Amino acid sequence: MPGRLFIRKSLIFFALSLLGLLLSVGFTDFWIGSSTSHSHTAEIKQVTHHEVALVLGCSEYLRNGRLNLYFLHRVNAASELYHAGKCHYLIVSGDNSREDYNEPEAMRRALVNRGVPDSRIYSDFAGFRTLDSVIRAKEIFSQDALIVVSQQFHNERAIFIANQRGIKLVGFNAHDVTSSAGIKTAVREKLARFKTTLDLFVTNKEPKFLGTPVAIPR
Repeated sequence: MPGRLFIRKSLIFFALSLLGLLLSVGFTDFWIGSSTSHSHTAEIKQVTHHEVALVLGCSEYLRNGRLNLYFLHRVNAASELYHAGKCHYLIVSGDNSREDYNEPEAMRRALVNRGVPDSRIYSDFAGFRTLDSVIRAKEIFSQDALIVVSQQFHNERAIFIANQRGIKLVGFNAHDVTSSAGIKTAVREKLARFKTTLDLFVTNKEPKFLGTPVAIPR
């Protein structure tokens, strides 16, 4: 009898904990989306001009060897932004934690192939997370007002981080991905948003690396 009571209490505790977690995830998802809803657009004409745009990285290819559509749409959007005269320089920020994996270099190569001058592209090789990319744009590249380029869900999280750190971001939304991969990403994004609030308001997370400032001409 005592054993059954313990199991019952444990199940109730687990159920309540799970419910609390789901409610917290749902709340942070709504909070980040609603608080940034007026700070991003998919219409190039509505983007205000800034000297610099921050392009958030991802892998160029999927594990099965296919081109990553998130990557393709982001570099297309960044190229469109530059050629429309909405920015003069691009910071390509991503992961380069291994010698054989270099997100910024892949983005640079793709942008040059789309007619963006190499001299107008700056690489941030320590953009391991969105938080790192956003904060390093200010701390390393001295930009406290700029455009961020990624899919809408990603831009919303980046803008939310920026709002908490005194950085003014406006988002230019690249085309999203609507396949099964897009559904998986949407689920991961909800968890990432919950973790972002913990990073910002509980652990006060900072970028993994800072380093020597890089001057971008004005």
